[in-house]
Amino acid sequence: MMDFDIREKVQPIGKRKGQTVYFAQAKSQQYLTNNMLVARIVRETSLSEGDVKNALISLSNVVCEALEMGMSVDLAELGSLRLSVPSRMMDSKEEVTVAKALKNPKIIFTPKQKMRDAANRVELSIDRGKKEVSSEGGSTEGDDSGQGTLG
Repeated sequence: MMDFDIREKVQPIGKRKGQTVYFAQAKSQQYLTNNMLVARIVRETSLSEGDVKNALISLSNVVCEALEMGMSVDLAELGSLRLSVPSRMMDSKEEVTVAKALKNPKIIFTPKQKMRDAANRVELSIDRGKKEVSSEGGSTEGDDSGQGTLG
């Protein structure tokens, strides 16, 4: 699940200049640490913790070597990695050089359908931070968890 807060901002430019606008901003996202990842892989396979750690280190090394050679990398069910090197527009052919025209390489990850489907299934909710009044007259914090939820 990903939770969002509602934020407000006064627009500094554009057709809404000076207007207060509202938007959803993600709260801090949960994180799967390397140790948690290793533990889950160990639980799902017959590999030892050391085997999994070595495989992840080796994967990192192989991917880095391939990227250094300008190669794309197919990561099976995860997707693929490739380099993209944007180029600046130059006025003449002679100006098109590595130093002047080519920008820093970017790594682009393209997920496979299984990963895209998993991302599309994430439950989303907006925390409205409203106070609800209970039947006894006291107030309790509520998050309108039923409203603004997709999934």
